[in-house]
Amino acid sequence: MKISIVIPVYNEEPTIQAVIQKIQQIPFEKEIIAVDDGSTDKTAEILSSLQENSLIVLKHEKNQGKGAALRTGFSKAAGDIILIQDADLEYDPQDYQNLLQPILEGKADVVYGSRFLSGPHRVLYFWHYVGNKFLTLLSNMLSNLNLSDMETGYKVFKKEVLNQLKLKSNRFGFEPEFTIKIAKKNIKIYEVPISYYGRDYAEGKKITWRDGIAAIFALFRFWLWN
Repeated sequence: MKISIVIPVYNEEPTIQAVIQKIQQIPFEKEIIAVDDGSTDKTAEILSSLQENSLIVLKHEKNQGKGAALRTGFSKAAGDIILIQDADLEYDPQDYQNLLQPILEGKADVVYGSRFLSGPHRVLYFWHYVGNKFLTLLSNMLSNLNLSDMETGYKVFKKEVLNQLKLKSNRFGFEPEFTIKIAKKNIKIYEVPISYYGRDYAEGKKITWRDGIAAIFALFRFWLWN
């Protein structure tokens, strides 16, 4: 099966080259789709210098948000399986084998990579942990799922799953929207442990408490309406 790896990118000059190189070393048939979401640093120049047969670079002239960048990437994806990869170094492409295995074995349609199972992780912000657990709990209550990490950046799914969804969120609301919408379908979902090296704000972390509040509204919005 061919894997489409979709990377939303915004001002990731320090890390984007390393991320692309790590992905290129993974021995799967793949295409890499990087969507530059209006970066104002040298991200676009770096992506241009890396462009080759396996790397497709798309660009938004203005920053629109993670969800919008993902939709742009999904629209060009030709693979049988789609894997979302963040452009920082918080998530390790070495976990791809574990993420893909349940789908390749026919056990799952969607796989979430959980930071809260047994994988190694950097010890960082307590209140981010509490916020993630609260959002996952609320998501589980609304969706009747038993996920441990709804907000994870590693989500992998069959292309046919994407064809069943009409995604709308432009920013970080993508995570709750995707979760609520797949919960409403007859879709097999797995979780696997992943390693996680969280960044602090000095290292470029972008998500804030405002995004957490927006995620709560997104959960109720997509639970009540499509």
